[in-house]
Amino acid sequence: MKRFWRDLTSHYRYAIYSAKSELKSEVANSYLNWIWWVLEPFCFMLIYAFIFGVVFEAREQYFPAFIFIGITAWDFFNRCLTQSVKLLKNNKSIVTKVYIPKFILLISKMFFNGYKMLFSFGIIVIMIIYFRIPITLNILYVIPSFIVLFVVTFACMTHLMHYGVFIQDLANVTNIVLRMVFYMTGIFYNIEKRLPAQYTGILMKGNPMALVLSSLRKCILYGQAPDVKWLIIWFIIGIIVAALGVRKIYKNENSYVKVI
Repeated sequence: MKRFWRDLTSHYRYAIYSAKSELKSEVANSYLNWIWWVLEPFCFMLIYAFIFGVVFEAREQYFPAFIFIGITAWDFFNRCLTQSVKLLKNNKSIVTKVYIPKFILLISKMFFNGYKMLFSFGIIVIMIIYFRIPITLNILYVIPSFIVLFVVTFACMTHLMHYGVFIQDLANVTNIVLRMVFYMTGIFYNIEKRLPAQYTGILMKGNPMALVLSSLRKCILYGQAPDVKWLIIWFIIGIIVAALGVRKIYKNENSYVKVI
């Protein structure tokens, strides 16, 4: 772990610079520029709000904000994981010519997607004002909820990046698994209210994304405290899985160059 922190402190500027460059290049030829970062999840929110709020008569309080929080956080998680599978191959020109700790590429992607997520979350502030959602001190639980999201995401990315070098079909498998997890995470419905009790506990405790979304909604929309015990448990699990992933990456750094 000493090597990890040493490499992180010496290369984090590269991760920030790389993320900034990618953000600029993404909107360089777009008429709406950064507005797309908000417009895309906002449009999906309107679609899901109509389908599930009108057609299926969902009755969650502050339903548009409920959906928008879910879509925005899920997009961060989903994009980070799908991009990590082929990250080394897509950065072959860098990896094969200059030494850089490979996990720094993951950090850069997290900065890139994280900035877009936090930018989109500005819409939540507007929704809070529009719906007159009361704010309590429990909103501070947003911080540990995001920390768990970032740790779990990074942990998954380390393993996907490693195996993505050697398994050609991993990208397809990852997309299928993430699609399944999407419907099991409660993006547009409340798991705790919609599912039978015997399934609620399994999904809320066994799916960290469902736990994170529930935590964010509780502390932002409903002024409630999340399940802190399980946030701590998933934080610890994320740290362990991330440590194993970083160790695997360090161990196979020379192999990556030969394969890609």
